[in-house]
Amino acid sequence: MKYIEWFGENFIGIFQAGGEQFVGYLTGIVPLLVALLTFTNALIALIGRDKVNHFIRACAKYTVLRYTLMPLFAVLLMTNPMAYTFGQFLKEEEKPAFYDAAVSMVHPVTGLFPYANAGELFVFLGIANGVVEAGYSQGSLAVRYFLAGLVVILIRGVVTERLTKFLMQRTAIQK
Repeated sequence: MKYIEWFGENFIGIFQAGGEQFVGYLTGIVPLLVALLTFTNALIALIGRDKVNHFIRACAKYTVLRYTLMPLFAVLLMTNPMAYTFGQFLKEEEKPAFYDAAVSMVHPVTGLFPYANAGELFVFLGIANGVVEAGYSQGSLAVRYFLAGLVVILIRGVVTERLTKFLMQRTAIQK
């Protein structure tokens, strides 16, 4: 009987805590996300969509830029999941590698650019909370996560491109 009483008294506490967290997001992170997204769209409008498209096409020509700057800009400008549409600027054999790099970039940008993948923000903030409680800086975590992400997407892009080309050649030979 004692456990039933405890459950009855504390069950609603779970939802109260969830409500408090939700209000915290509405007054804290949501306005930040809206402001960052508005800024990004305004910047694209000021630069001009044609110039942005031209820059992305230029990045697609070089392997290092194709798997670092291109996925980064795709995620920052288009956010997740629209970022993958930047693959339209690539050759068919480069598209799987770009997707691999872009999908790997939506997580590391979250600490610095939370609007780019708002769904991942809750995971990042959970990890960052532990880092802050341990006495370290959340900003430092975000920068390191971002830089490590750039290295990882370059490696993943290059490896996936080579595997894709190998498999495409192998399939062509077998036909």
